[in-house]
Amino acid sequence: MKKTALPLVALCLALLAGCGPADGAALPSESPADTSAVLVDGAPWFATFRVVAGAETGELVLAANDGTSGEVYVLNTEGVSLDRPVENGELINVYYEAVMESFPCQFSNVTAVEHTETERDDRCGLYLQVLSHLWEVDPGLNTNLEELAVDLSELTDLSESEKAAVTWAFGNAHGLMPMTGTWEELVEEGYIDGENLSWNGNGCLFTLSGSADGTFQADKWASGLGAYAFGDCTAKMGKDGSWSYTIGYEAIS
Repeated sequence: MKKTALPLVALCLALLAGCGPADGAALPSESPADTSAVLVDGAPWFATFRVVAGAETGELVLAANDGTSGEVYVLNTEGVSLDRPVENGELINVYYEAVMESFPCQFSNVTAVEHTETERDDRCGLYLQVLSHLWEVDPGLNTNLEELAVDLSELTDLSESEKAAVTWAFGNAHGLMPMTGTWEELVEEGYIDGENLSWNGNGCLFTLSGSADGTFQADKWASGLGAYAFGDCTAKMGKDGSWSYTIGYEAIS
């Protein structure tokens, strides 16, 4: 029996090692000495997240507050204790027992969701709206895509986690797992033929740059002869934290 029990204990510890608090989560003042203490004395952990998308369906896409590009989470709020309904753009605290390491990350045993006192700012929703509108114009550039790339590196008013969450939510809305990178990086990685100005396959690069606080630009690029742009865009935030925008000009090649 001992020969059987030891591997089982090792397996349990290995599985638990893949779960834990999100980066930036509130931790106990002293680290627990063993795994059982983590589950009993440490949980529920909590961390703060921006609601990037999904509030209307309860399938939330979350970005860790001021987090890194790897800190994107999904949360189904069905059966979860909410202090009030959740809206896109809000900052919320999520209380949970563990995180399953995947992309996006998933919570295990969420016990509650509560709102912070920070005012709603749905600029992630603004940029998702812009990307959606850009997808719809000249749709032949992004029909039957094999590769979807998104470059938000020059967008200055989102955190890295918010950029990653917007990118994932945009791709997921179209049934694609997006990649990230600049045009030059995609050339270096072999996705784009830099000499012939074309994708090696059927792909399209969506780029946002600038800021909603000033002006921003949105582009999609399928080839040297297949591109579309929204330029000199300006945006305005309403009293409820939602955003609208105006396109300064449109360009096609």
